[in-house]
Amino acid sequence: MQKNDDLLRERRKDEHVALGVKQNEQLAPSSLEDLQLIGTSLPRYNVKDIDLKTTILGTTVPFPFYINAMTGGSRHTKKINAELAEIAREVAIPMAVGSQSAALKNSSLIDTYKIVRETNPNGVILSNISPEVAIQDGLRAIDMLEANALQIHINPAQELVMQEGDRSFSHWLTRIEEYVKLSPVPVVVKEVGFGMTRETVKTLADIGVQTVDLAGKGGTNFAKIENDRRRDQAYDFLLDWGVSTGQALLDMQHRDAPKIAYLASGGIRNPLDIVKALALGADSVGMAGQVIYSLKKDGVLKTIEKLEFWKEQLRGLFVLANAKNIRELKETSIIISGELAEWGKLRGIDMVQLANRK
Repeated sequence: MQKNDDLLRERRKDEHVALGVKQNEQLAPSSLEDLQLIGTSLPRYNVKDIDLKTTILGTTVPFPFYINAMTGGSRHTKKINAELAEIAREVAIPMAVGSQSAALKNSSLIDTYKIVRETNPNGVILSNISPEVAIQDGLRAIDMLEANALQIHINPAQELVMQEGDRSFSHWLTRIEEYVKLSPVPVVVKEVGFGMTRETVKTLADIGVQTVDLAGKGGTNFAKIENDRRRDQAYDFLLDWGVSTGQALLDMQHRDAPKIAYLASGGIRNPLDIVKALALGADSVGMAGQVIYSLKKDGVLKTIEKLEFWKEQLRGLFVLANAKNIRELKETSIIISGELAEWGKLRGIDMVQLANRK
């Protein structure tokens, strides 16, 4: 029975990768398209003046984007994790691994995650667990990678669509609070692509969580992935569930939103999306689907070249926004239009203030 469970978990990991790559071949329109930065025709800065440094989970890093949680837990995904770690190392950006539950249940899979630290010994690496994982096992997950931080993913929509998924959730908040108190490294709580509202973020802030990853819909859709895995399409009505990345970021502009550090991810497809997310308060921006799609399509070296070019493009966008660093970028005026504006009005966001910040 245990062997069958292990095989099913490995197969699920491989299916997640294959279906995720397929989704990223053709992305739907992004809510971030409804955000327009108000730039300048007379920049104060030169490209060489731009400082892209940011602080993520207590660590200062040179660039404001990172490779978000994707995979691990099978022979095939060990190779992918090694390649992602190489990309993170060469581009000098943080990286999160996928859920380590498989390795916590089957020690023969530990190397599919440890390969990340072996490949990138000095990098900023995030462990990844579910709030289902008991504290003693979560601490093992941190040790497994000599991790700099712990990412706890929350994914009720995915679990409900998944035939073998969890059905009990009421203990998650208590478990997360335990991790906040006992983890030897900083904790970030992350959605898996269905987005967090300001109410959810406040609930987490109230138990001591200091950083969240809003992780809105718009990128890899795990409801669709799990629905496709079912074969019976039983949950096709949930494929549009959740709040988008743009909506989640906008919601954090409400006067009653908690003052907490937050990251943004979900459907990030280019440097302009990164700049928009940073301007709406994110400290850094995570990417998963587009990185693994580039890796599968073009290989490690081309993906490294692409992300290195993104750094150059980011500096140019900061110049256009008249911002020398992320602190100044967060003061840039932003126009909200379209469906996102309508959503923001209903949520009580002061979009006139956002449009006239400086």
